[in-house]
Amino acid sequence: SHLDGSKHMLSPERSMEIQRLLGSDIVMAFDECPANGVSRDEAIKSMELSMRWAKRSRDGFDSGGEHAARAALFGIQQGSLDEELRKRSADALIDIGFDGYAVGGLAVGEGQEAMFGCLDYAPDQLPADRPRYLMGVGKPDDLVGAVERGIDMFDCVLPTRSGRNGQAFTHHGPINIRNAKFAEDQGPIDDQCTCPVCATWTRAYVHHLIRSGEILGAMLMTQHNLHYYQMLMAGMRAAISQGRFATFASDFRRDYVRGKDQG
Repeated sequence: SHLDGSKHMLSPERSMEIQRLLGSDIVMAFDECPANGVSRDEAIKSMELSMRWAKRSRDGFDSGGEHAARAALFGIQQGSLDEELRKRSADALIDIGFDGYAVGGLAVGEGQEAMFGCLDYAPDQLPADRPRYLMGVGKPDDLVGAVERGIDMFDCVLPTRSGRNGQAFTHHGPINIRNAKFAEDQGPIDDQCTCPVCATWTRAYVHHLIRSGEILGAMLMTQHNLHYYQMLMAGMRAAISQGRFATFASDFRRDYVRGKDQG
């Protein structure tokens, strides 16, 4: 790889140094995320490169003194959509040893069905006593389905990016607040949401702000979406602790309709 030579700036060691300088609490190993649809040979080459980098990341992190003593290092499983390659990657990471493990290389255009197909086995290949983190995911129904399959942690720009662009996530599915049907709608963005936006402003007002390009519109939509995501995750945590997650997931899917703009 062009990133793997000493004459180039970015390397596993440099990545560890950057994250140490940033004071990261969770440091991610340096890896390569292959594009969706690569050949098996390309997936093998990429995965093996990432595993070499994982070992160098471990060594670089461990040399970080006080930061290494208080921070956590996560390895990143790769292997495209190939179960055998995922297992080889997981075994290599476990052999190195990490504080947590990420499932990488998903949400790169393969679609939810293929992603869930990979998650049907990939998390189980990683230690159950360590956090399992799905990188770059996702929409609310992605999160619920991934938790069902053993994922503990997520990150994604969707709540903020979608909010700035006029998409609100609600208990009944996503809505595009730009749509003309919301111009006179006096209801809240989500009648089940407890955020200050839903308690204070109407869909019609937020519609006006977004259509007018007012920065307040992006701020309110972002605040709502972040609150909705926090409610969703809190609901899942509570359902798991109470032993009723299957019911929670079933009820969620009954009410949440992706791709149907609720009015």
